Amino acid sequence: MSQKRRYLLLLISLIILSGCFPFVRTDTNLGAQESTLVAPTETRPSNELAEPVPVAAGEAVMEAIYETINGGVVSILTYDDSIGAGIYPAGQGSGFVYGQEGYVITNQHVIDGADAIEVDFSSGLKSWAVLVGTDPDSDLAVLRVDVPSSELSPIPLGDSDLIEVGHTVVAIGNPYGLAGTMTTGVISALGRTLASEHIAPGGSLFSAGDLIQTDAAINPGNSGGPLLNLAGEVIGVNRAIRTESFTISGDAANSGVGFAIPINIVRRVVPAIIADGAFSYPYLGVSSLDESLWNLRTLELLGLPPDSLGAYITEVTLDSPADQAGLMAGTRSTEIRGLNAGGDLIIAIDDVPIANFSELLSYLLNHTEVGSTIELSVLREGEVIILPLTIGARP
Repeated sequence: MSQKRRYLLLLISLIILSGCFPFVRTDTNLGAQESTLVAPTETRPSNELAEPVPVAAGEAVMEAIYETINGGVVSILTYDDSIGAGIYPAGQGSGFVYGQEGYVITNQHVIDGADAIEVDFSSGLKSWAVLVGTDPDSDLAVLRVDVPSSELSPIPLGDSDLIEVGHTVVAIGNPYGLAGTMTTGVISALGRTLASEHIAPGGSLFSAGDLIQTDAAINPGNSGGPLLNLAGEVIGVNRAIRTESFTISGDAANSGVGFAIPINIVRRVVPAIIADGAFSYPYLGVSSLDESLWNLRTLELLGLPPDSLGAYITEVTLDSPADQAGLMAGTRSTEIRGLNAGGDLIIAIDDVPIANFSELLSYLLNHTEVGSTIELSVLREGEVIILPLTIGARP
């Protein structure tokens, strides 16, 4: 808005406000010494709309984000030929345009097992999509559509290393099939960990780390859509919610605890999927004590100081990089079944301190690659030792 228009709006506002107060009129019949308050005459119907109030700065920012970004957000419908003869969609989700070559990013779990994938643009155009590749570790999938270039509105990518707890974020997606829905919130926490979609050799699931936690409303159908900063840049891909509430149809309901894949992981994974169909994740070959069990009682049973921080090793996979580097899991039983004392506590990687297993995963994902060598600082039986380790690829 020009400066001239700002002054004009201010002037109009002052004029409107001046008509909202009583004014003093001198009554000549009573003499100059007497005056009376007289209300202004009503000149318009009471139900007529007042002059529009200028939009607040925050609202203007949100409007601009939506108008600029919504064209790059898509709705995704999946079809299963075994359900209703494949006529009706079996699932739904969200996604967003990546580049000008027709690529669309979404979650793997949105399109997993689909016989056909439909991508709907905000303009109303619908297109069948081809699956380029997936990454079960981060729960990302890349699709490709053949549409006119005028339909492609790539959303700029931000830098998730710059985000902080408390920053305002915006989610746009397709919750419950309601396309083009915008919600807002803040970044609630960083470096969260969830189970991935990738099954580990022992039958459990690998962990997906470095996730963003947000209280922006995320519901079924939002999966795969963008989480944006106030510059209109994607800083995360909405993935999951944690809740104990469910709708009458059995869908998880928003609880204010949602998770998104940070965009800097997307920056690494998506180009590899497009080029090679897959991304090789850094791999150590260890399991760690669940962070929810990291309490004083546990520390006492493990014989660790009460101020201990790090990733406590509960299992080392045979012939893994961790096994070859000499990392050790606990072997002495404790009062808690399955909790063994005597294991290594990883306290730093390349001299960077880590407070828990989530921070270990975050470092591996963002600062290492398969084949690189790192140095682990390990607390073992009260002494700190340094173990070099060559990163492997997740099997």
